[in-house]
Amino acid sequence: MTGHVPMYRRRRSGATDYRARRKAISSRGMLLAVRISTKNVSAQFLKPAVKGDLVVASANSHDLKKLGWKGSSKSIPACYLLGLWAGKEAKKKGVERAYLYNGPVPFVRGTRIPAFVKGVVDAGVDVPLSEDVVPSEGVLKGETIAKYANELSSQNRELYEKRFSGLLKSGFKPESYAEDYTRVKKAIMGAS
Repeated sequence: MTGHVPMYRRRRSGATDYRARRKAISSRGMLLAVRISTKNVSAQFLKPAVKGDLVVASANSHDLKKLGWKGSSKSIPACYLLGLWAGKEAKKKGVERAYLYNGPVPFVRGTRIPAFVKGVVDAGVDVPLSEDVVPSEGVLKGETIAKYANELSSQNRELYEKRFSGLLKSGFKPESYAEDYTRVKKAIMGAS
């Protein structure tokens, strides 16, 4: 059988983009791996090693809940706040610079991954990031979600209750995203 090149198991399952990983490892620095699932966001600051990456610091959406975040765990405001928290935790462990490694997940302008990285940068960790890929300030603070929820609530109450059912069941009003964001950001900045 000539010409047959086996594909690594982690590439077949979509878990690792080896070309991107090689590029990230050649930077000889700390890697920032951000993962977004259907319910949570998690991140790890990794030191690449031959026998397996060493986790230096990590953060998960559950950390935000402990700080009093009541909104969606995977929204853009939550990603920014979690990035801020992760960056502060990484700084405590001596991380000064990191390179984003998001594996096979595409890096799309104005989405959750750039919002997360912006939070890490605002915490003082140097991560290469162009400001034009970061969501606008209103999106980061949750003002856009709050405005949309407010309009939808007055125009179509049934659709509003369906669209925000999970948050409403937990007792959180999506119109208060911006206030919740400000409160949790203060808690993160105060926790040194």
